[in-house]
Amino acid sequence: MSNDTLKEQLRSLVAEIAEKDEVPDGASFKDLGIDSMMGVEIVAAIERQYQIKIADDELKEVSTLNKSYAIVLSKLPEEKRARIVA
Repeated sequence: MSNDTLKEQLRSLVAEIAEKDEVPDGASFKDLGIDSMMGVEIVAAIERQYQIKIADDELKEVSTLNKSYAIVLSKLPEEKRARIVA
């Protein structure tokens, strides 16, 4: 799995929940019309899919695709992260 694959997986996940055709890397989820309920759903889906926990104080950081990607990457266990960035 490459970084692009991880980002594309996140893009698909966000697009599906938000019912959007496009999710640009740096676009604010709020600007895309993603409300707080969808945000909670996105975080829950990310946590399930990648088996990570996003702390309550980090929830506001899940606000763009790029920021979400950075959070997921930082929380993945070392062995998974090594496979992704290899």
